[in-house]
Amino acid sequence: MEKASKRTAIKNVLDKLYNKYNHRDLIKPDPLQFVYQYDKSSDREIIALLAADLAYGRVEQIQKSLTNLFERMGESPYEFVRGFGKTERKKLNGFKHRFTTDQDISDLLMLLKKVLSQYTSIEEFFIQGCNPDDINIIGSLSNFCKLLLNMYAAEHNGKTSRGLKYLLVNPAQGSACKRLNLFLRWMVRDDDVDTGQWKSIDKAMLIVPIDVHMGRLCRILGFYSRKVVSLSTAIKITECFAEIEPADPVKYDFALSRIGIVENCNGRYRNACRHCELFPFCRQR
Repeated sequence: MEKASKRTAIKNVLDKLYNKYNHRDLIKPDPLQFVYQYDKSSDREIIALLAADLAYGRVEQIQKSLTNLFERMGESPYEFVRGFGKTERKKLNGFKHRFTTDQDISDLLMLLKKVLSQYTSIEEFFIQGCNPDDINIIGSLSNFCKLLLNMYAAEHNGKTSRGLKYLLVNPAQGSACKRLNLFLRWMVRDDDVDTGQWKSIDKAMLIVPIDVHMGRLCRILGFYSRKVVSLSTAIKITECFAEIEPADPVKYDFALSRIGIVENCNGRYRNACRHCELFPFCRQR
């Protein structure tokens, strides 16, 4: 199949998947579901960052941990962060999600408190590190993480905790930054799934959040062949999607990931594969 013909065929399949899965009532069990439990944009921004940051591990455990965390934070996560102190820190005692501890979350919330004491939103703080000449969001995301980690180090003898570094993983170190790119997708894109709350960033700048499911499915589509997912892999995959949808390369992320999460695709052939939209491209058939 010629490149142009294959690209057209892939776009047709992706559009079908988008129309099938990209609906608000199909968000569960995605951690994005927690964002829509709040009406105020100030609360949603906080919840989105925390939900994306803890979006690692089994889906059931992610939901359990996020439910636990947000119950501790009360009706307004924004007010919880703005007033974060000894009382709020105590409410987080004993929280743990895999290797993220209550101390890690407290450190992050204390940084967000400082940010929100100077800026009207996380978005306003984020765009301080944006360069209009950048071709994608990586430089801005790197600056965002660097500024927050430097803020922490300035008050801790130049040191930064390992747990906080994991929550604010910097793409400058070569990480694909799946969780923070997921946060940006939720905030920047605007459709029935993504909030579109951040208006100051062009969605064409976004990088596809690559997890196990997306990595496997993008290999099926022939977007890359490496076994290890790195920042360069995420960029390559995003460029492939940009050839199909230049103004919105992350458009198909949610719908495509449903095949792995909802349809339980594990990359191995089974009878159900014949009904999958990606079956014509799958090398396992």
